[in-house]
Amino acid sequence: MPSHPKAADLPALLAALCDSGVEFIIVGGVAAVLQGAPITTTDLDIVHRRTPENVARLLEVLLNLDATMRYDMARRGLRPTAEMLAGSGQINLSTSLGPLDPLCELDKGQGYDELLPHSVSVRDEGRLLHVLDLPTLIAAKTLAGRPKDRIVLPILIATLQERDKATR
Repeated sequence: MPSHPKAADLPALLAALCDSGVEFIIVGGVAAVLQGAPITTTDLDIVHRRTPENVARLLEVLLNLDATMRYDMARRGLRPTAEMLAGSGQINLSTSLGPLDPLCELDKGQGYDELLPHSVSVRDEGRLLHVLDLPTLIAAKTLAGRPKDRIVLPILIATLQERDKATR
């Protein structure tokens, strides 16, 4: 079983995805960080376009990064498949560059095409990234209602309020 780092090497993961032409929107903690929220995160959550061509590009990146299912308690080294990536669920993966979670949809009916109008473009290390906007991220975390989401909500709301104040 390959050894994988505990925290994601975000620049390297983003480079691998972008350089391979994978179409995706960054969601979750990294989306918040890229928009100025003072939080930390250990994984990269993305919603990818589920066209056959994009799924093939994403799968190739994942296999090159030795991706395996993160919550496989039997440690069988289960690999992601095109069928999984074309579906509607969330896949929690360990890779040689750290945790990467491809979400086919953020929520039912919230795939790449539906979320793209709710994303902002952010330039990071010379790459143009699609990042879920703060209002949509706040709504998603509110809906999810998990303790880890409830904890960051006040920070996300304050970040949005500060940003809105600065643009007035």
